[in-house]
Amino acid sequence: MTAETDADAGVASGEAVVLFDGVCNLCNGLVSVLIPRDPDGRLQFAALQSDAGQDLLTRHGLPTEGFDSFVLVEGEQLYTKSDAAIRVAELLGWPYRAARVGRLIPSGLRDPLYDVVADNRYDWFGRKDQCMIPDEDVSDRFL
Repeated sequence: MTAETDADAGVASGEAVVLFDGVCNLCNGLVSVLIPRDPDGRLQFAALQSDAGQDLLTRHGLPTEGFDSFVLVEGEQLYTKSDAAIRVAELLGWPYRAARVGRLIPSGLRDPLYDVVADNRYDWFGRKDQCMIPDEDVSDRFL
């Protein structure tokens, strides 16, 4: 990681930041699964609804309202939907890195499945009234 920081987004250049829907139970569950599988802390997290999340969305020309995609911002590279999920798995190392075989399936086929889950996530998994508050031991990984 470099010391250079984007003041608007509060993110050091080169860091990998997972943007997630902070009120979605499925999304919060995913973050809870990712944290212990990333003991080196390569991933940072920000709710889409947070100031940092909104700043990153704006900086990358993505909508700041009604946005329903999992996003990974890695330096200046942006990944969304199934591409974001595959890249996060790669960053976690073995055995999760094996998910890269998913790239053999074109995103035009992967993303419609992703969209079905995203469109139904609140109905299937529920939603919170407010964004999650991280535990003290991992709060430094949240922007």
